[in-house]
Amino acid sequence: MIRKAILVAALALCPVLVYAAQDVATGVDGTVKKIDAGTKTVVVDASDGTEHTFHYTGDLVVHGSKDAAKDTAKGTDDAFHGVKEGSKVAVHYTADGGKETAHEIDNIGDDGLKATEGTITHIDRGTKTVAVKTADGTVETFRMSGHAAADTGKDIGAGADKTAKVTVYYTEDAGKKTAHFIRKAF
Repeated sequence: MIRKAILVAALALCPVLVYAAQDVATGVDGTVKKIDAGTKTVVVDASDGTEHTFHYTGDLVVHGSKDAAKDTAKGTDDAFHGVKEGSKVAVHYTADGGKETAHEIDNIGDDGLKATEGTITHIDRGTKTVAVKTADGTVETFRMSGHAAADTGKDIGAGADKTAKVTVYYTEDAGKKTAHFIRKAF
């Protein structure tokens, strides 16, 4: 009888443990080492010195390529819209066990997203906005994409929000700036 109670308790905890081990959302930046359309993987040498092999599906979102809008209009099969081996990227992904799945790739190289450097003056994760003071004293406010809002919280800790030196990678549409990736300066 006691064994059954222990077994039932252990089985009841299994879904919690499995859930905790999967779908951990995060972001990493680095350089594309290899893209393999056959296996639907992309290998990235991360700026922290690690190498990641990301799997991707048909719902992969790519931001920042100058040709992305043109490629989409032409109906191109290029899932990476100009991102290629050697491109500087930020990858937003989830990890399930040892498998990392890319959901969004941001081209952050010279031919990619716009960039602004400065010091964070304000973050509001509720409204998904961040304000950055640039070197010339101008304060720019950005809306954060869902991935940027989630990832920013991981490397910019509480209390350091207003002193964190960052680079904000963003798109601009009709005067509205949307941050897709925020990298803390090291």
